[in-house]
Amino acid sequence: MNKPERIDVTASGGCQCGAVRYRASAMLDTSHICHCRMCQKAAGNFFIALIGIPKDALIWTRGTPATFRSSEHVERGFCRACGTPLYYDYAGSRHLSVTTGSLDNPGAFPPRVQFGTEGRMPWFDALPALTEEGTTEETMSDLVDAIRATNHQHPDHDTESWPE
Repeated sequence: MNKPERIDVTASGGCQCGAVRYRASAMLDTSHICHCRMCQKAAGNFFIALIGIPKDALIWTRGTPATFRSSEHVERGFCRACGTPLYYDYAGSRHLSVTTGSLDNPGAFPPRVQFGTEGRMPWFDALPALTEEGTTEETMSDLVDAIRATNHQHPDHDTESWPE
């Protein structure tokens, strides 16, 4: 990846429960997926999606992330209340990388590159052939009402307070 380009754009995000929220006044063109085993463990998934934010362009608007030092050089931030992974910070870097899924509009930042491909699951190429099913009222009618009635997930936008 070449030297990251700073893009002046406003983006916001936060954890699932809303205890931690952030806003960025700029992003870097570094949206990527990492398949390495350390990132798999940090995300609790097959890969993690990350995008850089210059540290001088990031403010925490609600709460403060808890941290875990996953190596001597890397700190990872997460919500202490709900466990949502929020960022990866390499020591000495002028930016940190937030988890793309924690952004309010993650679709605006498609990945540009993959790292740690030696750890990529060997069956990833078969994913497009799998049966697809949505999570709509039609496909999950028994669960939708129960989930909606007890939903504690923060909406994908800033709120004055949470829970409302």
